[in-house]
Amino acid sequence: MSKADAIFTDMCQDILDNGCSSEGHEVRARWPDGAPAHTVKRFGVVNRYDLSEEFPALTLRPIPLTLCVDELLWIWQQKSNNIGYLKSHIWDSWADSSGSIGKAYGYQLGVKYDFGDGRIMDQVDNVLWQLEHTPYSRRIMTNIYNFADLAEMGLEPCAYSVTFNVTDTGDGRRGRLNAILNQRSQDVLAANAWNVCQYAVLLHMFAQVSGYEAGELVHVIADAHIYDRHIPTVEELINRPRHPAPLLLMDGGVTDFYDFTPGSVRFEGYETGPQITGIPIAV
Repeated sequence: MSKADAIFTDMCQDILDNGCSSEGHEVRARWPDGAPAHTVKRFGVVNRYDLSEEFPALTLRPIPLTLCVDELLWIWQQKSNNIGYLKSHIWDSWADSSGSIGKAYGYQLGVKYDFGDGRIMDQVDNVLWQLEHTPYSRRIMTNIYNFADLAEMGLEPCAYSVTFNVTDTGDGRRGRLNAILNQRSQDVLAANAWNVCQYAVLLHMFAQVSGYEAGELVHVIADAHIYDRHIPTVEELINRPRHPAPLLLMDGGVTDFYDFTPGSVRFEGYETGPQITGIPIAV
């Protein structure tokens, strides 16, 4: 059975059993009808996924891999902040009339910096350069939580920082690429499986083009919460049957990160429970 299912359901059960409710406190988020969107949360959740063992796709409900990867590449490859280049509509509520989400996400990754050693490049290219030239550095990371630009963002970044780290495999091969994804806040029902799938794919992509094996993805969530109107759905998900993890198949001919497309990856043997539709999103 998929280990991602067990990690997800254990996290959800822990939030429901031991979480802290926001009832009685003022909250920013609202439901479409204007009612306050309260949550029950756990602070400091840490989930670990060994990508050398299996791909961490939830099987309790299907994860649309193509749309996940489309958004991932929109941020990390296109470095875009305009939803007009995105196939899904998950960012619609945070975009302005021109389709821009402001100086958020992809915009921040695309800003070029002078690294003081003759290199002027953005954060993504810096990671790729370091994986090739200084793979055992402890400074291979990105951070898009730029305080100077927060006022000009449609939404302050939720998943805001990734730290990459190379470890030896111990058998003479080049090494294993690992990553820590830091997230300040997460709507567990709507976003957890999506984010895990995305950053697992990103780690596989970076590993492939840099000559490493994909290792461990560590997901650190400061505020992991379940919205009040999501609780019945989460409880139903927890009790669903679980299936084996699917196999992630990637186009092995891609050697440049910027050549990946959503069609470069696919699942094989992906058996799941039925999709959940109509999940209300608090804004």
